[in-house]
Amino acid sequence: MGLRLIDLSQEIFQGMSVFPMHQKTFIMSNMSHEQNMQDTGSKKLGFSARNLLLSEHCGTHSDGVWEYKPSGETIDNMPLEYFWGSAICIDLSHIPPTRYIEPRDLEEAVRKSGQEIQKGDILLMYTGHFDRNFGTDKWQTTYSGLSYNGAKWLAEKGVVNIGVDAPAIDHPDDLDFSGHLVCGEYDITNTENLCNLDKIVNKRFLYIGLPLKIRDGSGSPIRAVALVED
Repeated sequence: MGLRLIDLSQEIFQGMSVFPMHQKTFIMSNMSHEQNMQDTGSKKLGFSARNLLLSEHCGTHSDGVWEYKPSGETIDNMPLEYFWGSAICIDLSHIPPTRYIEPRDLEEAVRKSGQEIQKGDILLMYTGHFDRNFGTDKWQTTYSGLSYNGAKWLAEKGVVNIGVDAPAIDHPDDLDFSGHLVCGEYDITNTENLCNLDKIVNKRFLYIGLPLKIRDGSGSPIRAVALVED
């Protein structure tokens, strides 16, 4: 039996869509090959590099609990087990953006997946939003999200990381940010702006999405991947 690696991460680039409250992405030249050769006096080899100005929450990223809970752990102090381990992906793509994801939706999706949530699991929600709306004016505005009770249902099942293929685990109309509120209450993380979840829906797999070790970080961009059995 072979193993296959599936990339679940969006690109980072200048002009990328970023959640409105966060810093836009800027990429600047640090040095070109030619400039570096002039500076070093080398006749054979020049180095090129760029400078990045990024939000800790740009693109595919995970949150430190401290972002939404002042007494919570920052990203560098959170257990690495929250960012890698056994995971399942459930299908919620039929839920319209006009309503919230409720416990009954999650329970039914888990049942249809043929999987069970185990304590310590990472759970990814395939909503289909990336497939339908990435790169459009609906990307940041028109998607479903967890209700307070939906997020609490997952946390009480023992999920330590809630992931989604949308800009947030919350519904865009929810100014209480209920998904994040529950993550703060249970000291767990969430992962946003995933993609390619259609390739792992209804499966159990090894998920890896390690954050950068940013001192006192409120979150971190990640390279999220799924390792699945063929």
